Order: sequence, then structure tokens, then C-alpha cells
Amino acid sequence: MITDNKSLGSEIYELAERLWPINRSITGQGVRETLSLIKAELPNLAIYEVPSGTAAFDWTVPKEWLVRDAYIKTPSGDKICEFRKNNLHVVGYSTAVDKKISLAELQSHLHSLPEQPDAIPYVTSYYEERWGFCLAHADRLNLVDGSYHVVIDSDHFDGSLTYGELIIPGTSSKEILLSTYICHPSMANNELSGPCVTTFLAKHLLKQKSLRYTYRIIYIPETIGSICYISKNLTHLKKKVFAGFNVTCVGDNRNYSYLPSRNGDTPSDKIAVHVLKHFYPSFRKYEWRDRGSDERQYCAPGVDLPIASLMRTKYGEYPEYHTSLDDLTNVVTPDGLLGGFNSLWLALEALEKNTHPRAAVICEPQLSKRGLYPSLSRKNNDIEETSLIMNFLSWSDGHHSLLEIADKCGRPIWDLYPIIELLVAHKLVNIRCYDQ
Repeated sequence: MITDNKSLGSEIYELAERLWPINRSITGQGVRETLSLIKAELPNLAIYEVPSGTAAFDWTVPKEWLVRDAYIKTPSGDKICEFRKNNLHVVGYSTAVDKKISLAELQSHLHSLPEQPDAIPYVTSYYEERWGFCLAHADRLNLVDGSYHVVIDSDHFDGSLTYGELIIPGTSSKEILLSTYICHPSMANNELSGPCVTTFLAKHLLKQKSLRYTYRIIYIPETIGSICYISKNLTHLKKKVFAGFNVTCVGDNRNYSYLPSRNGDTPSDKIAVHVLKHFYPSFRKYEWRDRGSDERQYCAPGVDLPIASLMRTKYGEYPEYHTSLDDLTNVVTPDGLLGGFNSLWLALEALEKNTHPRAAVICEPQLSKRGLYPSLSRKNNDIEETSLIMNFLSWSDGHHSLLEIADKCGRPIWDLYPIIELLVAHKLVNIRCYDQ
């Protein structure tokens, strides 16, 4: 199903607008506030807390970070780099500071992008104590010598890491995993597009009358969140997860792209490539070495989950990435979000319907007596659909999946959905699930 319902794109965009002001990080109230707004859309979302100091493989859940205010007061008394005006102004996880320093000392704590003079960069220091501010390079060039009062009103304390989980049961205990992250401050494509599109995918899944697979949908802080989640659920995930996607950067209106799992040949990989080949043929295909998000954790040795990434423009590949320019005006649009939703929904629908058809009769069936083949043979018969039916049946040996048959027929898998329903209704094929 491909929807051109503009209102759906607008609904996803409106959720992004509500989430936009929140200061998110890998821990803290911003994550909880974000999950609270998502839970209003998905009431069955369960929210979990993992205490600071908890071991997760080679990592440890860090202390919680709370920032109340931050700014720099210039020699003339003006406030700049105000956290309350833009939460990117503060280096993530900055320690507290309240002192007067010279411009020379201040410069060692400032971050800007000379190549993008109007952008505020996104900078973090999660695992080493430091403090800092981020600002547009054009503003940095205007700083004058003198005494600067720097204030970061923040705390680090034993708290917890927060994540959300939604389980949508299907008839099979085999699972499809959707993972998205909620740990970046106000950025649109690199942060908000993922959780917002995922939320509406979940809402759409909940509307289905029946689902073949069970869906495990998680909202986590990137890296430490996925590591923590895997450490708590590894045995179950390895046993049950049959396919899945890391959902990120699905909101711009420029391109579509695909990053494979480490294996590169999982159901997720095959479905993603097939969908994009027919949905947006000029999509960009990346290699595993181009990875950079939570697919690193899901596909790590010893974990080896079948997780790929189906994106719009990939993280790190658009100029606004990790800056204040990645916003809801310049980058993310309702149409872009709708496109991200459609591409992922086509992939989930294909996973649901990717059965192994097997012909129920010996030799070629007589289609004409069932009204499936022209009873009058002539040169100019329009037999495109009939030809598709015949090709479909010729590959229905119980060994080829619906996806493989679609590839052999040179058609998108969704063109075969009505064909298989028709042939099942006429008792010409039987089907078995793809994961059996």
C-alpha cells in the first residue's frame, strides 16, 4: 500500500513540531517528556528505567544529566549562546560552570563550523567531563577581547536511562524489530523523523485486522540505549527477531537510501532493496562500512540480528546534518515524512505477505474455465495480467518466495498481492509462511 494521503504527512509533521523544543540527551527529563508525548499516541507503550551504573556488556549506564540554564555574558553585558533560545548552544553533558574568563580561555571551550558560518553545531561529551558552548562561526568572529561570564547550571547524578517499548502481537511469535532513537536535541531529520514516522507506523500496525508477525518497537537513546536493550534481551532477540529496521533520517524530501545489515543477505536486506528498486529506482545503496547508527549494535558479532536501515537521505550525507540547520523548515517536510512512512510500510507489508506459494495442481492449470485466461485466442489479446498469472504459477514450486517470484517477473511484490489472493481463492496455489 502506497498512500498519497497528505493529511498523514501533516499529522507526522505535527508530532515533530510538538517534540521539537524538548532538550533530549542520552538520559534525563527530555527523554521522559518525549516518551510521554509518544505514549499519548500509543497508550500501550511501556516505559522502562535502567539505573545509572548498570553494566551493559563493555559499557556502563552513565549518570543522568540535567541542565537548567546556560549562557555567556559578553564584556558589554549582552547574553549570547543562550540555552533557552536554542538547546544546541550547550555541549551535551556539560559539567557545571559559573565563572569569569578571558576570551582566550573561552575560545578553548567554543565550537563552531567555519565552513558553515550560520550553523550552530551539535557537540556532545558523554563519557569525559568537560563543558562547552556551540555557536555560529559568524557570531564567534564578532567576539571581542575582555572578560566573559560563563554559566552552565547543570547537574550529573545517579539516575537512570529511559526507553520505551511497544509489543504488537501477531499470529506468529517471530518478531520484526523497529528501533528508533530519542536522544538528540532540536534537530529534525537526524532526530525527530525517526520516532515520529515510527509512531505512525505503529499506529497503522495497530489498525490491521490481523498480523502475521509480532512487532517489537523500541524508542531508545542511540548507542548506549541499544547496547543496554540488547544486554537485557539478547537471548530473546536472537531467538525471535526475524527481520527489522533501524529507523532514522526518514523525513527530508531529497533522496532514498539503504544501508545493509552486516550479513547483507537477510530478509530485511532483500525486502529493502526490492522496495526501493521499484519505489524510487535512483536510491543510493551504501556498504556496511558506511554504518554509523544503531545498526552497529544490532549487527555486532555475537548479536547478529537481521537489521538494515531504509532511509531518506542518510545521516552525514546532507549539509545540515548535526547542526541547527537540520530543522522543520529547511530539511524535513510533511511530504518527506510521508515518503519515509510509505517506504517503510511497503517493506513491512512485504515481510507480512512474503509467503512461499506452491502450485496445488499438477501441470499447468486450465485458467480459461476459471475466467482467468481469454477463451478466444487471437494475436492482439491484452494478456499482460494473464501473462503475470502464468509466470507466477510457473515459479510457484514451494521453494521460491513471493519476493523472489516478483523479482523473476520484474514486478514489485505489491503487484502480486491480488494475484496470489485470486489463485488461493481458486485453489490453484497453497502458501506457507516465509519464516517456516
